[in-house]
Amino acid sequence: MAGKRKIRILVAKPGLDGHDRGAKIIARGFRDAGFEVIYTGLHQSPEQIVEAAIQEDVDVIGLSSLAGAHNHLFREVLRLLKEKGAEDIPVFGGGIIPDEDIPKLKADGILEIFTPGTKVEDVVKWVEENIHPRG
Repeated sequence: MAGKRKIRILVAKPGLDGHDRGAKIIARGFRDAGFEVIYTGLHQSPEQIVEAAIQEDVDVIGLSSLAGAHNHLFREVLRLLKEKGAEDIPVFGGGIIPDEDIPKLKADGILEIFTPGTKVEDVVKWVEENIHPRG
């Protein structure tokens, strides 16, 4: 892996969801796996998330939602990425997301959804296999 740029990942908590334990665990798992991690903290608007992703030149965005607003917030992040000409930044999500919402989110452009009980190692492996440094 010498000379190869590390994957830069933005982990974000959109909306009013105040529960960030899972996002912090995932962020730590990504760091331990050798990724460069930017964690935006709680209560981020889709606009703030997209601006941070562009400014930090990330390779992927991981969204976490436990408050039930995932359909709107995840789609809004995708819309803003497209509006800003950054739709080449892939997005995946996780959290409390009903099974019936997952196919719709994927059809809209969310690459993958991870639900409670998914092992950190499995998410790390998925990122390693599906995301590549953009530069």
